[in-house]
This record gives sequence, structure tokens and C-alpha cells, in this order.
Amino acid sequence: MTAASFAAPFTAPLPTDRAALLQRLADEPRFDLAVVGGGASGVGVALDAAVRGHSVLLVEAHDFAKGTSSRATKLVHGGVRYLVQGHIGLVREALHERVNLLRSAPHLAQPLSFVMPSYRWWETPFYGVGLKLYDVLAGKAGLGDTQWLSAAQAVRLLPGVQSHGLKGGVQYWDGQFDDARLALAVARTAARAGALVLNHCAATEVLHDAGRVAGLVVQDAESGCTFRVQAKCVVNATGVWVDALRQQDAQAGGGSARPMVAPSQGVHVVVDADFSPGGHALLVPGTADGRVLFAVPWLGKLILGTTDTPRADVPLEPAPLAHELDFILQEAGRYLQRAPTRADVRSTWVGLRPLVKPDGGESGSTQSINREHAVVVSPSGLVTVTGGKWTTYRAMAEDVLAQCVAAGLLPPQGGSQTAGMRLVGANQDAGEAVSLSQPPGLHLYGAEQSAVADLPGADHWLAPGLSEAMVRFAARHEYARTVEDVLARRSRLLFLDAAAAKNAAPAVAQVLADALGTHGSGMRSSGMHDVQLNAFQQLATDYAQHAA
Repeated sequence: MTAASFAAPFTAPLPTDRAALLQRLADEPRFDLAVVGGGASGVGVALDAAVRGHSVLLVEAHDFAKGTSSRATKLVHGGVRYLVQGHIGLVREALHERVNLLRSAPHLAQPLSFVMPSYRWWETPFYGVGLKLYDVLAGKAGLGDTQWLSAAQAVRLLPGVQSHGLKGGVQYWDGQFDDARLALAVARTAARAGALVLNHCAATEVLHDAGRVAGLVVQDAESGCTFRVQAKCVVNATGVWVDALRQQDAQAGGGSARPMVAPSQGVHVVVDADFSPGGHALLVPGTADGRVLFAVPWLGKLILGTTDTPRADVPLEPAPLAHELDFILQEAGRYLQRAPTRADVRSTWVGLRPLVKPDGGESGSTQSINREHAVVVSPSGLVTVTGGKWTTYRAMAEDVLAQCVAAGLLPPQGGSQTAGMRLVGANQDAGEAVSLSQPPGLHLYGAEQSAVADLPGADHWLAPGLSEAMVRFAARHEYARTVEDVLARRSRLLFLDAAAAKNAAPAVAQVLADALGTHGSGMRSSGMHDVQLNAFQQLATDYAQHAA
């Protein structure tokens, strides 16, 4: 399989029949590479390895991008903040990888104009010069030239900006994306390249043979069935949770592993788009406490964020702290004509960043820790990757496989072929893409729109931007197994409007049960669906209550 094989859009989506996938795992339990974790890092490694010709298994305990990888600020960026911190190499790499990501899925990742308003006379020239350096670092990979703006020009681009005291501004270009759907597209592309990809299937044990990592024990979350898998190489790509698998591996040899992740919490708040209409993002480079504030138009709403709060634990569903919500709303109110309140919030979400601890560093402030990734090979041969950010996921995967080869865990099979590769669903003509600032709809399926439209219920809308056909497509071709899979990560309704997601859940559950009964692993019991429906409705209540 070569990168050229992926040049054209895919019009015939592969089925994701779970019974068939599990049977394949039972019949062929030997792989060159087993990847644990279905976030950005894990799916990226699986795709790169599969395209090179390795036999690959990827298992995810919950759903693809369930953790941090669905809770980003939705930006594909070099990192203006990191430029200020002097991390030039990190910014340069990210700016060049930004183009690879945008080209790989134009229906899910696109350029976005940012405006940085200035309220002090020196801000426009100061930040303008810095952002011109951003352009220089991007070189031919740039998305547009940085422009200095007058106050009137800034207001035309940001009609909702606070005009009192406005001196001017700076316009520059970065990108935005649908993070969860991009993770799904990468996973599905890996499957098309031959990888066996399974969500809701946890790695419960790392297997060893003569002191060396030799495979995994994995367990299907639905049936409880376990499988012993042999693998030449095991990659731990579980994000903020990597230390748990590292510790298990070390204890098998009578040792221990020093934690390498310093978790940081980033809170995001969603309000209606009319707080900042116009389709341009707002960036405040220095808030009252020195953080960066974004107001990003996304899927018909406006994302406000984010925070950077250290925390010692790593829950699957982290909750925002009251002072974090207050900080975001108060800072947004300083820069918008109409200050948002908690009553205006449609949903909140929290992402845990897996920041790599500096050597010998202690927990504390995480704002000064950069987002570079780390790849570590344990004495027994467990390969762990963590840190980094979505924009550089492809380069991270390339680095991981280079380390696997260098450690003698995988045979060299040529270099990476993923640069410039189009993912499942990518349109042949990027100009056909609808802006990601627009409300969700069929356009988010790219080249697969007709495949969705041909399914029953294409004209039956269960919620804004979500049809019955989309739920059926999620079950048949996108690995969706639960109501949450559909409403949080196939549709993004939970992240856009938690109350609307809760209201849509019963209808989604009914369609999903029907679709999985025909195309899944047999008719699932009504009791099981009642449990998952209730669990999702409680989750949606939590997302909405955070805003109350």
C-alpha cells in the first residue's frame, strides 16, 4: 500500500461490523505492531505503520478521541504562544505540519483568519512584527500574509469586538478543524490500509517473554471476551494515561517507572456565534494573568478558551473549576461588545493536556512547559509516546516508528509515506469545502456525502445537523457503538449544545439500536441501550450544569 493509493477520495466506505472485526482478531492474533490508544498519537502511528506495510492492531478502551483528542481548541496552528516563549523549532515544525493536516482532509480542516485587537498604541507594531516572523517561519507553507489593521478594519472583521478604546489590530492566518472526526478519519484510513482498528476494547495487560514485551491481553468491553495478542512491538499512546501502562510494564520486571506526564487542564466554553459574528477568530495574546484567550467560530457556535491549570489526577471526564469558567467569561467580556454570562453558555468541555515533565521537574505551573512530544523505550521494549499536539500528530508518528526501528523492534520498511496523503472522505477539490464556522451538516462527510444520503432517514432530522441516516452511517462505517459515540464524536452536538444533545439522545438511541441490530454484533438488549442512554443523558446534564 502506498501513499499514491490514497490520492483519490473514497466513495465506498468500509463496513465496521464488530463481530467480523473481533473474529479477525481471534483468527489472526499476531501483529508486527500493537498500538494502545485511539487518540491523535495512536491513530497516527497506526496509519503510518500500516501504509509502510506492517501488520497493525490498534485498541482503544473507550472510543476514538474520547479523551484529550476531542477536546482541543479546534486549532491547527504553529503556536503563537510558543513563538513568544522562544520555541522556534517547535513553531517551525508545527507550521509545516499544519499544511499537511489541512491538505489531508479539507472537509474537516481549513485555514482560518485570526484578528488580534489592539487597545494600546504599541500592541499593533509589537505583535505585528512577531506575527510577520510567524509568516517567515512558515515560508511556502504559509496560509496568508499578516496585515496590520486600523480600528475600522478590525471592527469590520470582528463586528462583535469591543470598539471602545480600540486602536487597531493585526490579522494573521492559522487553521481550524473538527478534531474528533479527524481522528476517526485517520483511524478509518489506517483500516483501509490494512490495520485492525477496535474501539471499546481495552489493553488490560502487557505480555512479556524472557523480560521483553511480547504482546497484550485485550478485552472487548461489550462481551467481556479476552484475547491474547502477540506483537513484535507495542506502542503506548494513551495520552495523559501513559504512566499507568508504563508502571505495569516496569513492575513486571520488578521495577518502577517515574511519571513522565504533568497533566494540565484546559477549559472551553461554548456560546452562540452572534457574540462575535463575521467568521474570523479573535485572539488576545495576554490576559489579566498572562494567558492566551481565543474566541473561535466553530460549527455555528463560538468557542471561548482556554485555561492552563495543573492537576494531579487524570479523570476520564474532568470538570471545569468555577474560577476557570469565571475567568473565561470575564476575559471574554473585556473584549466583546456583549459580555457573555453563564446563562449564555451552551456547553463546556475540559481537555487534559499530556505535558511532558522536564527532567527532574516537579509539579507546579504548566504554562511554561512547551508542547513538544517525547518518545521513550523502556528496558523491556515498551515504546511510549506522549506530549505534542494535534497539529504535529503525523510527525510524531514518524518519530515513533523511527524509534521502533532504531530499537530493533520493527524492521525498516522505508520511510513515512503519510505527508500529503488524503484521508478517507477527503474531497478531490478542496474548494468544495464548506467553512467550519458554519453549522454542521452533510458537508462534514466530504466525498462520502452520497453514501450517507443513500441510507434510510436522510431527510429525517433528529437534531440540528444530525439526520437518522448519519446515525446509521456512524453505526455501519464509523465504529459507533453508543449514544455518546454518536452525539459527542460523530456528531459534535454534546460539545455545541449539551441540552440539545440530551433531548436528541432517545431518538438517536432508537436508530442506533436498529442499525446495530442489523449491522453490528447481533441485536443488543434493550437493557444495555437503556443503560447507555441514561449514562449519556447524565453526561449531557453535567456538561450543561457546568454552564449554569
